[in-house]
Amino acid sequence: MRSIFIDSDILLDLILKRYPFYEWALGLFFLIDETEYSGCTSVHSLLNVHYIAKKTVGEKAARASIKLLSNKINIISEGLSIIEKALGSNIVDFEDAVQHYTAVSANADFIVTRNTKDYKHSTIPVLTAEQFLRTL
Repeated sequence: MRSIFIDSDILLDLILKRYPFYEWALGLFFLIDETEYSGCTSVHSLLNVHYIAKKTVGEKAARASIKLLSNKINIISEGLSIIEKALGSNIVDFEDAVQHYTAVSANADFIVTRNTKDYKHSTIPVLTAEQFLRTL
């Protein structure tokens, strides 16, 4: 089974129905349900998603969305080694660095994000949801 690391932007696109990205995020989750792909994300990503979503849709809806996500994809805890790698990396944004090193530790085959420039130093192929779905 191939693994897709889903970054927080894609999760927010799905939860907050941010158009036009919502359709791509929805397609990605449909793919996970219907094919040999599995999805994963980091605890850090979920905390960030919850923080932003609760401001938009409220605490109850944000928690319900997180619960649905956690039933669909694997949630990977970051250990101290991931945090240390992220702090010392060439990836400018700390959240993106944590997500990248979590994807590496999970042996993800792809990172799916909205902004591939955030991962320009990635050792894993990085695609937008649109690019990823079009390659299938």
